[in-house]
Amino acid sequence: MKEERFLSIKAFSRVFYQIFAKDGVSLCFRTHTMQLNTLTAISPIDGRYRRQVEKLAPYFSEFGLIRYRILIEVEYFIALCELPLAQLKDFDKTLYTDLRALYGEFSEVDARMIKEIESVTNHDVKAVEYFIKEKLKNKQLEPFLEFIHFGLTSQDVNNTSIPLSLKDALQAEMIPLFEEVITKLKALAEEWKHIPMLARTHGQPASPTRLGKELGVFVERLEKQLSMLKVVPFAAKFGGATGNFNAHHVAYPDIDWVAFGNQFVNETLGLSRSQLTTQIEHYDMLAALMDTFKRLNTILIDLDRDVWTYVSMEYFKQKIKAGEVGSSAMPHKVNPIDFENSEGNLGIANAVFEHLAAKLPISRLQRDLTDSTVLRNLGVPLGHTVIGLKALLRGLGKLELNEQAFYADLDNNWAVVAEAIQTILRREAYPQPYEALKALTRKNEKITSNTIAEFIDGLDVSDSIKEELRAISPFSYTGV
Repeated sequence: MKEERFLSIKAFSRVFYQIFAKDGVSLCFRTHTMQLNTLTAISPIDGRYRRQVEKLAPYFSEFGLIRYRILIEVEYFIALCELPLAQLKDFDKTLYTDLRALYGEFSEVDARMIKEIESVTNHDVKAVEYFIKEKLKNKQLEPFLEFIHFGLTSQDVNNTSIPLSLKDALQAEMIPLFEEVITKLKALAEEWKHIPMLARTHGQPASPTRLGKELGVFVERLEKQLSMLKVVPFAAKFGGATGNFNAHHVAYPDIDWVAFGNQFVNETLGLSRSQLTTQIEHYDMLAALMDTFKRLNTILIDLDRDVWTYVSMEYFKQKIKAGEVGSSAMPHKVNPIDFENSEGNLGIANAVFEHLAAKLPISRLQRDLTDSTVLRNLGVPLGHTVIGLKALLRGLGKLELNEQAFYADLDNNWAVVAEAIQTILRREAYPQPYEALKALTRKNEKITSNTIAEFIDGLDVSDSIKEELRAISPFSYTGV
């Protein structure tokens, strides 16, 4: 007999029971309101993998975004004082230290205060403005408080805060991590530069190569894309409600506000001000960054899959860590989980990068709000990228070369020297050399060193050419 019973309690308690009875066995599932922590987080970035990505939190968390907004508001106010606006020419510059302390000493208590203000204003940037004014009340700065957020729209703050936080995160965390991967690959390429390896094109045995060179391919690809990442401008919008400095110009028509905006964004903040914008940054450069990250990650996914395959071919063994379990059922297994973890996380990152790059440059007329909610996920693909890079580094660190497997694979595929032999015979004007080697190798029988030796012995060429051909083997035919 099967019974199903659903019990719902008021939403405030958020306690639900589902009881299923079958053949006398009852299962009870209970969920309730949980405090957010690494065990209850929905996203694995803030849950299972939090320790790996926590250094990104100062840049891409809600706390981080609020802090960068305060930085922009404060530095903008200081820039107005330095201009100076007539009403700010007597401002005491010694107070700059107090102003900068608002973001330099910003705390979680401050962040919670801003969120409480936002619960009333229902506007996140306005809440920051009110917070700054509240903090500066009853101080020497109070007469000047209306020049906090003067003439700005919220997107002047957001579209400078976000690229600035992204720039800082890339320079402090992301680029060094990519460089660490490249350095590791370079070291392995150097260590294994003399290891001959059977190449495979279309999955089939092909002209031999060297292991170090194949890793060097990834080094070159990564270095080129990373150099492109480093030169993409961190573009920012700064120009009032619709990008024309309307409010600034109507209040102070004699000031060159475009020059001011360029100075503030380009020099003070170290960003690159977009000259003609709507209410928001057009995000073309941000899309270029996302696309470059995507290419970097795609290269690493390619590497993950290649190394995974080499492990399955037993070219590599993996260092065993005491206590680790490879399979819950098969005690012998040492799975290449780091490369699988890397591939999976880089794939998720690329899916989000793809959406960001495709969506952000599109906005209805002078702006819609879709960019705002999307940009709150900017840290998500970067977080998954960090997880993927760290997993790859762990995997590379566990690899142990199995030279016997390389040797056996080469020795089992003497047919690959056919290319070398027919090329030398072409040089010597031997009649139809390609066809001769094709007839030799495209048979349903194994080609061995003896097969090749007998073929060379039967050629109508000089003894010196035969000696040259006999010197070729799968182990030496690896090019330059």
